Amino acid sequence: MSFMVFTDGSANLPGSLLEGITLLPSTYTVDDVPYTYLGDIENFDMHSYYDGLRQGRVVKTSLLNTELFLESFVPYMKSGQDVVYIAMSSGISGTFNAAQIAADQLMEEFPGRYVHIVDSHGCGFGSGMLAIKGAQLSKAGVPVREASRQLDDLVEHCCQYFTVDDLNFLKRTGRVSGAAAMIGTALNIKPILYGDSTGHIVSCQNCHGRKKAVQALAEKYKAKRMDTEDQRVYISNGDCPEDAEKLKSMILEITPDVPVLICPHEPFSGAHVGPGMLGLFFFGTER
Repeated sequence: MSFMVFTDGSANLPGSLLEGITLLPSTYTVDDVPYTYLGDIENFDMHSYYDGLRQGRVVKTSLLNTELFLESFVPYMKSGQDVVYIAMSSGISGTFNAAQIAADQLMEEFPGRYVHIVDSHGCGFGSGMLAIKGAQLSKAGVPVREASRQLDDLVEHCCQYFTVDDLNFLKRTGRVSGAAAMIGTALNIKPILYGDSTGHIVSCQNCHGRKKAVQALAEKYKAKRMDTEDQRVYISNGDCPEDAEKLKSMILEITPDVPVLICPHEPFSGAHVGPGMLGLFFFGTER
């Protein structure tokens, strides 16, 4: 390993993909009861979490603070290691800024070492894909500054499209207006959303009904996929596994040999998109 790769629970990674990646602990509360997420997404009780949201439980998420980054990075820097941290989008969380403060402080304290914070402009597998790539570059011995440049360049190729089942969750976090949520719900409109080039979540298409929304996600992949040997497709879902399987089948109709991984959607952005979220993530020609 030529450098250490860090990310956190919002990266949505299962244990099988965590080789060479250190996950930082992330916290949230459900009805003011605190939870700490320490590891892979396969140990996350998706049904209980999203069913709780359906029943009106209130989930609050917390950004990772600068002190946590300092505590986590310092031991490795003292031992002569450089660090790359893949952060959730600065457009939706203050975690990136907290990590950057820590990086600036540590590079003053350890002038021979390098710390780079990648703004993934995404969340879930949108940052998880970059963490996997970072671990691959480190294992291959790519120097940290070159790897950091490559990861920053890859951000603009991280395609992350998703739909939601209940617009009221987006309304609560200001992603759509109350009027738009009410009208969309009445008309059974299912938006296709994505992380834009500034890291903000925006709508790019409205579909009438869930079936058309799932099909629209597959069409995004068909239009923007990169036919590379190492292409993988990631699907996350907020307790709608049947729709995830349908989307996987559509992806395999387009590219029969591409590996497709389905996972529960992580709890951090999951609190804002709600149950029924269905997300598609892949490296594409552009966002």
